[in-house]
Amino acid sequence: MPVHWVFFTDLDGTLLDHANYRWTAARRALEAIRRHGCPLVIVTSKSQAEVLPLLRDLGRRDPFVVENGGGIYLPAGCFRFRVKGARRAGGGWQRVSLGTSRRKLVAALGRAARRAGVRVRGFAEMTTREVAAATGLRLSEARRALRREFDEPFLIRDPGAQAWPRLRREIRRQGLQATRGSRFFHILGANDKGVAVRQITSWFRQARRARVPTAGLGDSPNDIPLLRAVDVPILVARPGGRYDAETLAAVPGIRRAGGVGPQGWDR
Repeated sequence: MPVHWVFFTDLDGTLLDHANYRWTAARRALEAIRRHGCPLVIVTSKSQAEVLPLLRDLGRRDPFVVENGGGIYLPAGCFRFRVKGARRAGGGWQRVSLGTSRRKLVAALGRAARRAGVRVRGFAEMTTREVAAATGLRLSEARRALRREFDEPFLIRDPGAQAWPRLRREIRRQGLQATRGSRFFHILGANDKGVAVRQITSWFRQARRARVPTAGLGDSPNDIPLLRAVDVPILVARPGGRYDAETLAAVPGIRRAGGVGPQGWDR
């Protein structure tokens, strides 16, 4: 594994176990990446408040992407050149904003739901206890999950198979995007994980003045843009050992990891 590879990874259901949110099953692969000096770039639907404690737990300080590409966080001085659009974000981090404000997304979701005749419940309506119950997070973790800037997760309350396509059409009519993750649907702006991955890759190439090979790991349709943006896309299995059919069909040359979540990550 050459030292110049850059690894991009989703979190929930990919590096983190779907049920308990632990990454320890991927320890061997993570240590190999560290040994070879390769950057590990988290690309997640989670908020910045959720990612920072995880980075401390992993013992890493790499760039990371939050809220489905809504924002990129960089350690101050990560690159020797000035990154266009980077603003101080506290704690020795800089942020590049790519997404639409959450306030606008929440309003747009409400309009789309009414027009589609679909009942939804977004994070903005949920209490901390509701988020904890829906995710399996502790209350302190659920509070961090609610501290969002560029993305609104939501549940669809109607069981019909056509509810999601109808709602997605109405969201797109407002010039916004919608995607499906491992637990929630999401409404977002013109950003996605792939836009952020390509931007970070370009910075690494500029810094090294060379082509930078990339690999990416995900498990769900909201990872499709990420997986399309890397040289080696890898899909980990969902609980039960199945691979997401939509993601398999959407990404040419995708590889199956050979295991579920972090167990697949480790292979």
